[in-house]
Amino acid sequence: MEELWRDTNIFYNVLCFLITENEKLFDRSDTNLYWRTVFHIFGILHHCYIGITAPSLNVANNPNPDIRILYTFKEAYLTGWNFTFQTVFLGLSLVHDILEWLDKQENSLAAKIRYWRNVIFSGMVVPFTLFVTAMFWSVYAIDRELVFPRIYDQVVPWWFNHCVHTNITIVVIIETLLQARRHPTNQKLELILYWIVAFAYAIVYYTIYFLTDRWLYQVFGTMNWWQVCLYQILIWSVSYFFYKIQFPINRLIHGAEDNEANTDKSADQDRDNAVNNKVNENDTTTNETKATEISRTTSDSNATELPKKTWSLKFRSIKSHFENSRL
Repeated sequence: MEELWRDTNIFYNVLCFLITENEKLFDRSDTNLYWRTVFHIFGILHHCYIGITAPSLNVANNPNPDIRILYTFKEAYLTGWNFTFQTVFLGLSLVHDILEWLDKQENSLAAKIRYWRNVIFSGMVVPFTLFVTAMFWSVYAIDRELVFPRIYDQVVPWWFNHCVHTNITIVVIIETLLQARRHPTNQKLELILYWIVAFAYAIVYYTIYFLTDRWLYQVFGTMNWWQVCLYQILIWSVSYFFYKIQFPINRLIHGAEDNEANTDKSADQDRDNAVNNKVNENDTTTNETKATEISRTTSDSNATELPKKTWSLKFRSIKSHFENSRL
């Protein structure tokens, strides 16, 4: 009984310590930075684990040619491309978080990292992540054989499938909740990167078809050529829509920029008024000082001139007296 009481007391003390430390943590002004850092660390660990696990899947030497194709064209799947984009983004984000903790977010290196982090996220991560998740699970729900045949279950665990097709969207959602990106950082560059990836990937899987007479995704095999062209336009349209819709959603979550602009403008006006008041006070003080000095100078001048004028009058009266007098 005594040991149980001692263990309970220890647990209670530890719990109180953790609650106290968490209260201290959440009282800090950098709570958002804390959660962003934690999220980016877990994101990097998640992606690195998947990157390490992927080669260990029994794909390369599998006797079934339909499974070996996963290894043959492993660099050609958009899922892998998008996973790479996310890994680069998470790495840049974590580096920027570290610089923020070191209070070096205003230097040139942090500015460059922040710039490319936002450009990659908006122009590459968001549109292709949402497209991969939406298109994969939509086709999967209709007929999984067209996108992820059941034979793949022999070598690809269910959790791995969710890591590369579901968790990637969770990453985008959490990042959107934690970081405000109401407008493009550089819309021209983001769209250039987006269209480079979109056209490059189309070239890749069409080239694979013309060289091997096999579609990388079997959903294309169910269509004739005009349907393939329409489906390709749909692919580009959907992913472009995801690029454009991210900013209104971000403003909906984090508030309209107009409100922030008004707040910043009011803050700037208050700051300017404070500066002007301070300048006016300084000018008033300066004017009072100058007036005092002028008054003192004038008084001293008058005091100095009065004796001179008095002695001059005395001299003139004495002079006229002597000139008019008779000896």
